Amino acid sequence: MNLATAPPSRPVRVGLVGLSARGGWAAQSHLPALTRLPGYELRALSASGDASARAAGETYGVPLAFGSTEELVRSDEVDLVVVSVRVPLHREVVLAALGAGRPVLSEWPLGNGLAEAEELAAAAGRAGVRTFAGLQARSAPAVRHVRELVADGYVGEVLSTSLVASGRRWGPVFEPSGEYLLDRRNGGTMLTIPFGHTVDAVAMVLGEFTEVSATLATRRPVVHEEGTGRAAAMTVDDQIAVSGRLAGGAVASVHFRAGLSRGTNFHWEINGTEGDLVVTGDSGHLQQAALTVRGARGTDASPAELPVPARHFAVPELDDLRGLPAYNVGAQYAQVLADLTEGTAHAPDFAHAARRQRLLDAIERSAATGTRVTLQDTRVTL
Repeated sequence: MNLATAPPSRPVRVGLVGLSARGGWAAQSHLPALTRLPGYELRALSASGDASARAAGETYGVPLAFGSTEELVRSDEVDLVVVSVRVPLHREVVLAALGAGRPVLSEWPLGNGLAEAEELAAAAGRAGVRTFAGLQARSAPAVRHVRELVADGYVGEVLSTSLVASGRRWGPVFEPSGEYLLDRRNGGTMLTIPFGHTVDAVAMVLGEFTEVSATLATRRPVVHEEGTGRAAAMTVDDQIAVSGRLAGGAVASVHFRAGLSRGTNFHWEINGTEGDLVVTGDSGHLQQAALTVRGARGTDASPAELPVPARHFAVPELDDLRGLPAYNVGAQYAQVLADLTEGTAHAPDFAHAARRQRLLDAIERSAATGTRVTLQDTRVTL
């Protein structure tokens, strides 16, 4: 089915893979967004077995509950497959959806490493269906406000940008449900998740990196479980320091530290010939953070708050979610809906996700070799 020609009165029927009766990210973000947005119907879900699928269906009132992904993607009552499972499972679910010819939205990161991301992007191209990557930081009203300010010349020519942030997780204590995040082989790391979301938004605002030099380190190889104190090994990098140059010539510096700081948890400056912008927040998860934008130009003594204009809160059905992680997820769903029904290309697709994972791969290669790595693909971001 070509949803680009679907009548507006017909809702896009969503099949959500990963919605659990026990809660979790899908219940906290995808569910509240989808149930508020006109044009969508959460029609189906799938889980790891029939019993867990039935429990989730009853908990959330989803009509169709499948015990396997294959059943969901083959259902004629599903127009869009949403993948909200752990990173190591993305490939299997995405390939099943593409094999069934279903448009698919996968959470970020798309694949467990660059090779998987490129494989999935290539498979999507062969399947000829619409794809979307859950890089929702670029949908945040404050981020879009900053992009508009830069594009309108608020800072003049951008000379440099500096960002320091906290990863929130990967600190000295881990939640029992998050132990899989400690093993870099699982693909859910500080580099791929908060750093990846944030650097994608930076690139949207200021342009792509053309070269990077990086230092990565695991400063806490042993961490402890919350509540029990049980020790566990951590192989994920908990310090990420990247410097480089952007396509417009600006110099960039990004430093992520694990856990939360007693000082600064998110501070992003954009320095230009005519002014400066400062974005602050409560963590380095730019896709979820509560953000404040300040700016100063000319003879201004110090930055003053630049409130986000109402036009960047363009989906009134989501107003009660402002300040919650689900808001940006919902804002991206609104973009996806326009792409599916109007044939536009507002939301990032799998090709964009693969490009972003190429940047992360370049950072890892730079850190491993101690050399500067040049990136070739510097096309303008969405």
